[in-house]
Amino acid sequence: MHYTASAIAAIVPMLIYLIIIWRFDMYDREPFGLVLLNFLWGALGAIFFAIIGSAIISSALSIIITSPKNLTNAETIFVAPYVEEITKGLFLFITFTNKKFDNITDGIVYGGAIGLGFGMTENFLYFITFGNTLYQWITIVIIRTLFSGVMHCVATATFGAFLGYSKFRRKKGKIFFPLTGLFIAMFIHFIWNYSVTMGSTTAAGFIFMFFTILIFIITFVLAISGERKIIFEELFDEYKSGLIPFEHLTILNSSKRKRTGWVDESIRKLYIRAATTLAFRKMELKNSSGSSRDFYEKDIEYYRQFISNLLYLPKS
Repeated sequence: MHYTASAIAAIVPMLIYLIIIWRFDMYDREPFGLVLLNFLWGALGAIFFAIIGSAIISSALSIIITSPKNLTNAETIFVAPYVEEITKGLFLFITFTNKKFDNITDGIVYGGAIGLGFGMTENFLYFITFGNTLYQWITIVIIRTLFSGVMHCVATATFGAFLGYSKFRRKKGKIFFPLTGLFIAMFIHFIWNYSVTMGSTTAAGFIFMFFTILIFIITFVLAISGERKIIFEELFDEYKSGLIPFEHLTILNSSKRKRTGWVDESIRKLYIRAATTLAFRKMELKNSSGSSRDFYEKDIEYYRQFISNLLYLPKS
């Protein structure tokens, strides 16, 4: 019963967080299968390599630090943020090469998914290890669900956001921004671990996490707003060329597009998806080169023709 309750308490909240993050990306939503794959990396792969990496570094530290308590504190405060943020972030570099990973919001979604997966597994291990009494178990579940699991999400999502920002920049910043994002992720992790390890600073840690989560939400909202701007600006040229009606411009980049009546209902969802993809492909084309540029050029022509057929070919 203890294991079952712990599994439910670990899995359900993180999956709810995952779906919220995924659905919040309303303008260029990522394939859920790819989001889930990143989540599973955090839950399994990142955890596995983090355990190995931490064990190696801890063995080296044990030569210098002989006190068990001091060694445990060093592992929690210094080793865990360094190793875990690297192992969580490794898979982001694979996702980064996917054509669907194209902006800050995508980095937040994929990075957040990895962090939530990691938090889920770590929470389960904590629940079954330290929940000796019902009161202890409930306390650990609440704290780790509301803070520790979310911390992993926010930290890796921050790294993902910096990766997304760097993807379509020229050479300048290609290395600087990912490294900065990784450092900030480690710092967020470090502050949280330090605060909960040092009992006297726990309150400060909760305040820090509150503002960190607030900043994360604001960044996510601004990233979504940036997507709306991209859709409008990139589709404005399509209006001038006669492909997209003017009245559709402010509908396609807002919640109004979910309403019925502004376009034939039989094509509405296909039209929204095609127009949104076209806008992002045009943005990506401006900052690409080589084979990627060829891909975006062909995709742009494909979606232009697709939209033309949807809007202007007679319906049989």
